[in-house]
Amino acid sequence: MIDKILNKIRPYIPIKLFKFLQPPYHYSLALLAAIIYRFPSRSIKVIGVTGTKGKSTTTEIINALLEEAGYKTAVSNTIRYKVGKQSTDNKFKMSMPGRFFVQRLIRRAVSAKCDYIILEMTSQGTLQFRHKFIHLDAFVFTNLSPEHIDSHGSYENYVAAKVKIADEMMKSKKPNRIIVANADDKESVRFLACPSEVKAAFSTKDAEPFEIKKEGIDFTLGGKAVHSPLSGLFNLYNLLAGITCVKNFSVSDDIIIRALEKFEGVKGRVEKIKAGQDFNVVVDYAHTPDSLEKLYQVFNTSRNICVLGGTGGGRDNWKRKEMGRIADMYCDEIILTDEDPYDEDPNQIVKDVAEGITGQTPKIIMDRRAAIAEAIKNAKTGDSVLITGKGTDPYIMGAYGLKTPWSDAQVAREELEKIILVGQNNAH
Repeated sequence: MIDKILNKIRPYIPIKLFKFLQPPYHYSLALLAAIIYRFPSRSIKVIGVTGTKGKSTTTEIINALLEEAGYKTAVSNTIRYKVGKQSTDNKFKMSMPGRFFVQRLIRRAVSAKCDYIILEMTSQGTLQFRHKFIHLDAFVFTNLSPEHIDSHGSYENYVAAKVKIADEMMKSKKPNRIIVANADDKESVRFLACPSEVKAAFSTKDAEPFEIKKEGIDFTLGGKAVHSPLSGLFNLYNLLAGITCVKNFSVSDDIIIRALEKFEGVKGRVEKIKAGQDFNVVVDYAHTPDSLEKLYQVFNTSRNICVLGGTGGGRDNWKRKEMGRIADMYCDEIILTDEDPYDEDPNQIVKDVAEGITGQTPKIIMDRRAAIAEAIKNAKTGDSVLITGKGTDPYIMGAYGLKTPWSDAQVAREELEKIILVGQNNAH
């Protein structure tokens, strides 16, 4: 309600005054939300997860491990909000929702007698003090690479925004606070320098010997062989983050192994769409050059037909040409399409991506459904159709706030079924 009122009066406030008032305004809202919901994070174990990539998957892995151990859990991430057995899709287009929503969710978790709540926490959220007055028991750092530079002003500011979440945990009076950090990431030292009682670093060395396959990951935990249905080196890191976190809450290796072998992944994250076809169709959220390349590397032994846009309009323009270059390197066919242009010209976004593609001529099909249909139609036995940029995003965001309901997975499934139906009719 307060945010709606502010949006109405914002055009009448001088820009300098508005920027000056923003920090105290956001801080006041964070404090007010915590007061209204009676500082609920003091009454439940809270695990915060941050990083550039893997946040949602890591929160879901931690959730699965804790549930297997018999704990009642709540979750907030880009994909969904969950309290106990009740789960709702995240339709807000925000990985970390507003202060009142988060505090209310934590209060619901406390009222439902949940043992843990696992929160995806973002650098964008820290700009609006959404991390304030959330008393963490554990903080998990997955990785860092350049993103949201336009919002933060520089990569250093972006890193500092992430570190603020760890700093906030240090203000908590909870005992045995834990920092879990990816030691293979150069920024981990910034997080491990925070004065927590427990510092737990993880590395791929902890999983050796391991093997990354298209159909899953084989690795070692405590001398025991583990098979996870997840794909890609990035998911090995997500698994290790989750494992390291829950082991510090005394979850045993046997429980961890049992949970991981059941855990089949997260919607919109290397999500395999199956309708009886003899080729791969994969939907993934990859929206940075690094995440795009890591996804393509998983499928580097197949012929790849790639559908991508330039991610969101009005931000991070620098990465568009780079994403085109990466697609050029790994994809046998490239189809460029509309994604989330917001108020920017979608044709210009696609042109920016195409500048990085020099080894082939990409197809440009601005209608996203038509682009996905074309990719699926062109796929042959053993090929991989890789649809990136949106994952579980529920809308295509257009000009003047236009939100078109959308699901890459649903559209891919519908287009697959059309092709299979045509094939069956032809067979008769």
